Amino acid sequence: MGIIAVLAAAAVAWVYGALHYMILSKPWMEAAGIPRGPDGKPQTGGSPLPFVLSAIAMVVVAGFMRHIFATSGVATPGAGLLSGLGIGAFFILPWIAINNAYGRKPAGLTVIDGGYAVVGCGLIGLVLTLF
Repeated sequence: MGIIAVLAAAAVAWVYGALHYMILSKPWMEAAGIPRGPDGKPQTGGSPLPFVLSAIAMVVVAGFMRHIFATSGVATPGAGLLSGLGIGAFFILPWIAINNAYGRKPAGLTVIDGGYAVVGCGLIGLVLTLF
C-alpha cells in the first residue's frame, strides 16, 4: 500500500503544480526572467524535461515524507496536512528564498515557487495519511 500512497500523493502535488503555474504563468515568467514571444508563450523550446523531472521529484519528496511520517507517528489527515505544510514552509521555502536571493531574483518568484512548495507538501502530507 505504501507505493500506492506515495504515487497518489506525488500525482496530486504534481497536478496541483500544473494548475498553480498555469494560473500564475505570466507573473512567474516575468519574475523568472523567461523571455516571451508575441503569443505570450516562452521563446525557448517546449522540452518535456522539466515536466518529467518535476514528476520524479514529487515521487522522491512524497517517498521521503512517507518515511518521515512513519518514523514520527504522523497518521491522521490533519496531522499529515499540518506536517506537510510545515515541511514546505520551514524546509523548502527557506531554501528557495536563499537560492533566489543569491540569484538576485525578485521576491515575487520566491512567493510563487515557495507557495507551491508549501501547498504541494501539504497536499502530499494529506494524501499520504489517507492510506
